[in-house]
Amino acid sequence: MARAKNVLFIMFDQLRRDYLSCYGHPHLQTPHIDRLAAMGVRFDRAYIQAPICGASRMSTYTGRYVNSHGAGWNNIPLRVGEPTLGDHLRKAGMSCWLVGKTHMAADTEGMERLGLSRGTTIGERVAECGFDVWERDDGMRPEGPDGLYDPNGAQAYNAYLRARGYGGDNPWHDHANSAIDAEGNVLSGWFMENSPRPANIAEEDSETPYMMRRGMAFMEQAEGPWCCHLSLIKPHWPYIAPEPYAGMYGPADFLPVNRTQAEFDAAHPVLKAAMTNPVSQTFARTEVREAVLGAYMGLVKQIDDQIGVLLDWLERTGRMADTMIVLTSDHGDFLGDHWLGEKSFFFDPSTRVPLIVYDPSPEADGTRGTVSDALVEQIDVVPTFYAVAGGDPEDIGHIAEGHSLLPILHGERTEQPREIAICEYDYSATPLRGRLGVSVEDARCFMATTRRWKLMHFEGGFRPMLFDLEKDPGEQHDLGDSPDHAGVRAEMYSHLHAWFRRCDQRITKSRRDLAGISAKIGRRGVATGLYAEAEADPERVVKYRGRKARPWQDIVKNQSTT
Repeated sequence: MARAKNVLFIMFDQLRRDYLSCYGHPHLQTPHIDRLAAMGVRFDRAYIQAPICGASRMSTYTGRYVNSHGAGWNNIPLRVGEPTLGDHLRKAGMSCWLVGKTHMAADTEGMERLGLSRGTTIGERVAECGFDVWERDDGMRPEGPDGLYDPNGAQAYNAYLRARGYGGDNPWHDHANSAIDAEGNVLSGWFMENSPRPANIAEEDSETPYMMRRGMAFMEQAEGPWCCHLSLIKPHWPYIAPEPYAGMYGPADFLPVNRTQAEFDAAHPVLKAAMTNPVSQTFARTEVREAVLGAYMGLVKQIDDQIGVLLDWLERTGRMADTMIVLTSDHGDFLGDHWLGEKSFFFDPSTRVPLIVYDPSPEADGTRGTVSDALVEQIDVVPTFYAVAGGDPEDIGHIAEGHSLLPILHGERTEQPREIAICEYDYSATPLRGRLGVSVEDARCFMATTRRWKLMHFEGGFRPMLFDLEKDPGEQHDLGDSPDHAGVRAEMYSHLHAWFRRCDQRITKSRRDLAGISAKIGRRGVATGLYAEAEADPERVVKYRGRKARPWQDIVKNQSTT
């Protein structure tokens, strides 16, 4: 094997780690993802930085916490000036391309203020989160009375479907994400009663194989070194799968739901508000969960089969020998666990994601097929890829807040240099804020977790939540107001407060630059604090020795006579 020259960064949307067999699912077998894990390192404690698509991805693409980059929810623009993965990699000589989803909103006001225009190279990169775009497809084209959710969503995919003979003004909805009845009526995938039905599309034309082919098309013509972000939408809702995956799994294959009546009855006020929102109340119904889980598992199985297609192609074309492969998800999906739907809370089904890294370099031979228990964050991928490109992660350490994974992959260490993993959620733009009656400023919460303890802090005067992950891995027993755990809460808050005190906005000078500034000033003539010339370093004051000047009185006298 050769050293990694290229990077294939695969991200799925809303994929739970425990729905992969290498992470322990007893019935859903994913042999191709397992095969990738056997070739590399499977990280067991990888955490996202926000339990919502847009904010999580902005952290992953910048290598910075939400508190640093500010794009805290979907469609909150990533401000102009935030350095991204593409900016760092291009500096190190590696191109950075997008195939699929980013959920990034451009800072159009900032671009206008700085005179940056779409259609130019720099304008397009700033508007596309630093990526050069092979094909962007955020995978969402729903339409309501006020128009399309995303007018740019699934445009290329819809064009592909039309060219394949799928009709209608929105084949993304009518075929890829809906079923039909015997009379040809569209049964929308948005309504979960239709989830057990097969999507009205040939499997090879559905979203996952389509985007996988687009990724391979990019790599086929790419000239390295390159990074390809292959970002696929499924198993994100609408929950509906094509045949043969639609009917593969039933209730006997489902994981038991992780919720109790006691958990609901004693729920923290913020959690109770999340449990009683419309999506969560729907997922609290047994028939809903049973309708959705079969489709969700079918979509995951399709993902795994497509990973098999991809790996076979990479091996057949020789690209496995010089391409690092990273497989992960932007967050999970509660699927009824903890009385929740969607992903916007801090329990593990949402925040703890799969992360598998295959490094072809010989330095990684000693860790192949191993499982790492290191506390890893998604922001670690930026310094990792920068190191693969030949850069020194310390050179961008004042910007990217993660840590390279290469030392773990190469067996040089077993831990990351952090005591806690952080996740943040800004719900100021959601109905949850109104339900709780908190201000926009206070509609924020933070998670800090070690291996054993997980603390959830809520602004707005609410008490914290605390879980003992060692004794209570299902996170059922909230110790946030337990007198016996006051010391643990204090210790976790000390970690959280230390995190808040970090220097996260000082990004225009590297740490090395800052360390050398005082010495540079001294060598550029600044000589503060010296009483006598004899006290000075002769080398530093050489420009001040042996100099002659006329008295000012002579200069003024000369001015008056002329």
